[in-house]
Amino acid sequence: MTLLELINFYLIPGVVLGSIYALGAVGITLVFGILRFAHLAHGDLATFGAFAALALVAVGGVNVWVALPLAMAICGAAAIGIDKYFYDYLKERPKILTVMASLGIALMLRAIVQVVWGVDTETYTRGIVRPETYWGIRIRDRELYTVIAMLGIVAVLWFFLKNTKWGKAMRAMSDNPDLALLSGVDNRKVTMLTWMIVGMLCAAAGFFLGLNTELKALMGWTMLLPMFAAAILGGVGRVEGAVIGGLIIGIVEEMSVLFIPTEYKAALAFAILLIILLVRPTGLLKGKVL
Repeated sequence: MTLLELINFYLIPGVVLGSIYALGAVGITLVFGILRFAHLAHGDLATFGAFAALALVAVGGVNVWVALPLAMAICGAAAIGIDKYFYDYLKERPKILTVMASLGIALMLRAIVQVVWGVDTETYTRGIVRPETYWGIRIRDRELYTVIAMLGIVAVLWFFLKNTKWGKAMRAMSDNPDLALLSGVDNRKVTMLTWMIVGMLCAAAGFFLGLNTELKALMGWTMLLPMFAAAILGGVGRVEGAVIGGLIIGIVEEMSVLFIPTEYKAALAFAILLIILLVRPTGLLKGKVL
């Protein structure tokens, strides 16, 4: 195997898949870092966002790239509604109850997708998309856009968290919710803002997964474990850690088919998750301990 073949058939798909995982992992790390629970409905919320974009494209006749921000807005609003009607009344109860409630939300979202859009495989666009060649490196436009969009979205989020009033409030709530409340931070508004951002990130992850592969009702559920593994590998609560973790998980999964059957590559995320919890539970960038 030549170096170009390794790059074209394994490294580039790994970076693209890792970028999708990174978007989802950033949402997971925000939920755990600020709200202190593992959100098991994260993958199915991504599926809902992906199919919302499909509805805009197929029914509304919207361009696929215009559908992305609209789907992100829809999914952000849905996430706020889910928190208000299903999670908010559990905030004073043990967090394990919220975790179990999120599993119920995952099943509910999946059922909605299956009832509204059916169980058949869908795509945003029809036909074969041929890759462009740059100095021997073959890459499709959608793959390039996926990586660029991930970097752009994360850069905007990073700037927001570091330089804006509400971003600093989110960081303060992540560090110490009680102290943030005493300092005048409106925890309820911060929670709503967090869910809006998380919903938008979920929609972006689901959209790009559907754009680069296919849309299926179970697509989010299958990417849930890799996204959690990416968030924990990078360091829970660290946005940049989630990006690094996502890229590592994606590249390792794609590279693994050189040594193991394709059917087993998904198990690598579980193996990495177990190893990092045993060896370095704070992750690569020393995030919060689960």
